Amino acid sequence: MEFLDGRIFTDSTMPGVSPTERMALWRDAVRVLGKIHTTNAHSIGLQTFGKQGGYYDRQLSTFTSLSRAHAKVEDPLINVPVGDLPHFDEMVDFFCRHELQPRDRLSIVHGDYKIDNLIFHPTESRVIGVLDWEMATLGHPLSDFCNLTHPHFWDGLYQDVGMFHSGKVAGLPSRAQCLEWYSEAAGWDPEPDLSWGDAFFAFRTTVILQSVAARHVQRQTTSPDSAKYALKFKPSAESAWELVRRAKAGSKFGRL
Repeated sequence: MEFLDGRIFTDSTMPGVSPTERMALWRDAVRVLGKIHTTNAHSIGLQTFGKQGGYYDRQLSTFTSLSRAHAKVEDPLINVPVGDLPHFDEMVDFFCRHELQPRDRLSIVHGDYKIDNLIFHPTESRVIGVLDWEMATLGHPLSDFCNLTHPHFWDGLYQDVGMFHSGKVAGLPSRAQCLEWYSEAAGWDPEPDLSWGDAFFAFRTTVILQSVAARHVQRQTTSPDSAKYALKFKPSAESAWELVRRAKAGSKFGRL
């Protein structure tokens, strides 16, 4: 670990910079993601960093088990459980369908690649550091791209998601522009798999919100935001289910 003198934007709309710089900062964030995904794990000694293939199956197994466990957690004062995610079984059934899953790919995956986990140069429009690698593994690069661009398509966490497609913030790239940049940097086009990847991102994040709710009812959190996020998991599940429905409708098998 080393100290880096740079900028961290906790708001992915990057307030306080010019439209030209905002576009350039986002472009370099996408470029760096492509660079991570095209780094040969074997060449840098990370061939045993994770399992070879089957990333989404493993993720689904993990987050399904976590959600079932979180749902049973009770508030000790009123003996009321956190409860299941709305549409949980239907979502799991959809993600289990191998014929609908993205074609398997393997790369180094950061696990939580997003604007506020990047350090940008103090004055130049370039990334100089990437933070929070604790979820990194070998996996499917689609997951990182959906994570980075989720403000473009999902309002499960934020109220200002419309800022990314309303034109209110000059210089914010469209998702189509991010896709173009990423495809150039990574050498493959995620577009055919986006609806599935977006839905899984929303499901996975909803389970994480459910875990916050479980810790909150057990009085295991001290963050003032924990109560706010604990209340989000059921509305978030409804939003995730809508993305699953869209992915179903757009699949090559039509409506299931």
